[in-house]
Amino acid sequence: MTWTIYLSGEIHTDWRDRIREGVAAAGLPVNLTGPVTHHEASDDCGVAILGAEPDKFWHDHKGAQVNAIRTRTLIGKADIVVVRFGEKYKQWNAAFDAGYAAALGKPLIVMHQAEHAHALKEVDAAALAVARTPEQVVELLRYVVNGELAGYTDGQTIAE
Repeated sequence: MTWTIYLSGEIHTDWRDRIREGVAAAGLPVNLTGPVTHHEASDDCGVAILGAEPDKFWHDHKGAQVNAIRTRTLIGKADIVVVRFGEKYKQWNAAFDAGYAAALGKPLIVMHQAEHAHALKEVDAAALAVARTPEQVVELLRYVVNGELAGYTDGQTIAE
C-alpha cells in the first residue's frame, strides 16, 4: 500500500523538504501532497483565473475558494494529515485544515513549538500525535507505515 500524506501549514521554512528527504531516505511507500506553497500564486489564483476584483476582500475570497478545491480534495484523499504551525505567522488556514481533517476522521499529526502548546491545545487534543520537528514526523510515519521503531532491531514488524 502507498500511503497518502497531506502536509498542511506554514510555507516559510523547509519543513516539507525535510519530511520529503526523510521519507525518501527511509524508503517509505508514501505519496506527499499539500497546498500550493508559492505564496503569490496562492493569493492571486482566483483573480488570475476568474477575473480581477477591485476590492481586496473579494480578491482574497476568490483565491481562498479556488484553493479550497485543492485543499478539500487532497485532505479528503489523505490517509494522514500533518499540520505545521510556524513560529512567525498565525496560520488560520492551518487551524482550519486541522479542524477539517478532524471532522473527516482523518488521523492528524500536528507539529509546532512548545511555546504554542497553550494556544493550540484544542488542535492538539484532536491530534493523534504532536511533534516538534520534521524528523519526529518521519519517525512517526516509519512506525505507522512500516511498523518499525528505531532502536528495535529484532526485524519484526506488524504484518500488513
